[in-house]
Amino acid sequence: MSDMERYAFDVVVIGAGGAGLRAAIAAREAGKSVAILSKSLFGKAHTVMAEGGIAASMANVNPNDGWKVHFCDTMRGGKFLNQYRMAELHAREAPDRVWELESWGALFDRTKDGKISQRNFGGHEYPRLAHVGDRTGLEMIRTLQQRIVALQQEDKRIHGDYEARVRVFAECSATDLFTTGEGDEQRVSGVLAYWRPSGTFVLFSAKAVVIATGGIGKSFKVTSNSWEYTGDGHALAMLAGGSLVNMEFVQFHPTGMVWPPSVKGILVTESVRGDGGVLTNSEGRRFMFDYIPDVFRDKYATTEEEADRWYTDPDNNKRPPELLPRDEVARAINTEVKAGRGSPHGGVFLDVSKRLPAETIKAKLPSMWHQFKELADVDITLEPMEVGPTCHYVMGGVEVDPDSQAVVGVRGLFCAGEAAGGLHGSNRLGGNSLSDLLVFGRRAGDAAAEYVAGTPEGTLDEAQVQRAIDTALEPFSRATGENPYEIQSELQQVMNDYVGIIRTKHEMEQALKLIDDLKLRARELSVVGGREYNPGWHLALDLPKQLLVSEAIARSALTREESRGGHTRDDYPAMEPEWRKVNLICRIDGDGVDVVSQPLPLMPAELAALFDGKELSKYLTEDELSALGKEKA
Repeated sequence: MSDMERYAFDVVVIGAGGAGLRAAIAAREAGKSVAILSKSLFGKAHTVMAEGGIAASMANVNPNDGWKVHFCDTMRGGKFLNQYRMAELHAREAPDRVWELESWGALFDRTKDGKISQRNFGGHEYPRLAHVGDRTGLEMIRTLQQRIVALQQEDKRIHGDYEARVRVFAECSATDLFTTGEGDEQRVSGVLAYWRPSGTFVLFSAKAVVIATGGIGKSFKVTSNSWEYTGDGHALAMLAGGSLVNMEFVQFHPTGMVWPPSVKGILVTESVRGDGGVLTNSEGRRFMFDYIPDVFRDKYATTEEEADRWYTDPDNNKRPPELLPRDEVARAINTEVKAGRGSPHGGVFLDVSKRLPAETIKAKLPSMWHQFKELADVDITLEPMEVGPTCHYVMGGVEVDPDSQAVVGVRGLFCAGEAAGGLHGSNRLGGNSLSDLLVFGRRAGDAAAEYVAGTPEGTLDEAQVQRAIDTALEPFSRATGENPYEIQSELQQVMNDYVGIIRTKHEMEQALKLIDDLKLRARELSVVGGREYNPGWHLALDLPKQLLVSEAIARSALTREESRGGHTRDDYPAMEPEWRKVNLICRIDGDGVDVVSQPLPLMPAELAALFDGKELSKYLTEDELSALGKEKA
């Protein structure tokens, strides 16, 4: 281990997206030393690909909005499987986090009277998304990075060193999480990582670790996610003794590009629909009116005329069904394509050209205009886009305490952002992701700093570290073996074919069998060349984590015998109130994943009072309604 770099920090943050940077800022402002590990170049976090806006009930466009309305919309979108406390905290605190960004220099689009502008998005009752054109995630990362720089400049003035209390390790991937102690005394002690350009290992001793690694989309063939999203954080938490919650709920964003094949899956922001874009099939019909579920029927327009009036008179008309929650729209598109009413390349049409002037489209949706023009030779100011569902987000994630984001089962480990589960229930509303990063990134950083203050220095087990290094280098020792790219490609096809939008028992059993076969083959991975700039080796290190998390998704999906949100079972097509009461918890069991049921906490009466009994009766059991003082409708 002589060539290994060693560092000691109070807090190590794994991930440099919105959640990771916000956690790092919070921990540093609390006076702790912080390392930020960025798997890719600093500034290229997946957060930059979030386009539409940050959901926060600032009421800048419609004065009727407020945190209670936002809370209700979030619970409805998640089909009441949400962790209610997380949904409450998120709705209450999101406005402050947006105003905080503005105070740090974020340049939001403005209303005519100078307030932060807010736009419509699916599932949100009022215009709620603070935005910067369709490049909101990019501005958010820019602002958070600038805040990091400002803190480093402050440290330079005080300590004489820019990196005295916060240092960024760019292109540095975490491979292992170390703990010390057993049972209730098990706690985090450090992280093993490596520099991607050189292959040199880096060992961090730390009292606390924050996982902010994002999602799992690269386990699917068609995804809007970039290469970094291999479920690293989910797997690290499990392997350290944590658990995952409700991994069956994978969101397929309804509108990804479908043509040409080289760009299939790249996201088409929901802002297109929020600003008036409509979905049509090959017959030219706005088909979403055929797919309004009973639970949403009283909130969405049933005629094109009323839907069109809503854009100029939302107080007296119902919303267009194109703005239903994402799971509903994705299933509708999937059904239209399967029925033979799809576009030439296997999607449907999304058209904003007939709704807005060309200059307005270019001003409001500059990235979308450029993306289609450059990648598909389509001018969205003149013609429709072809779009279809793409794997986009996982609602499930690491099981955490809702207030502190502390990982259940491992002291000193925290998790925020997409890697954490609970907030979104069975389906996430657009825009809630960016405010999730800010609200719970800050809470995770604050809690990590508080934990560090009361925790003695730990020690790293050198033998444990050496075993982790030896395991990481094993692929170089095999002259022949399995190609990691082939196994990843096969895994993506398995997840696409058997654990996609529509699921059945037989298909998921087949998926689990194939994943088991791939896990066996992955024990014999082989890579060539050296450790410098070796993407084959990088994938070989990620692949076991991808397989573990994919098994958790498939096994949870097989266990949940109902359809809800991002989980649709063809053999169990209805939502079942008894299943709504259940979280599915995944833990390591030998070489595989064990799934157990765990009761979901029922929201308190004061929050339940925000909904009428008729609505709650669509989701809750009679016993739950009685406990809340509600009657069955």
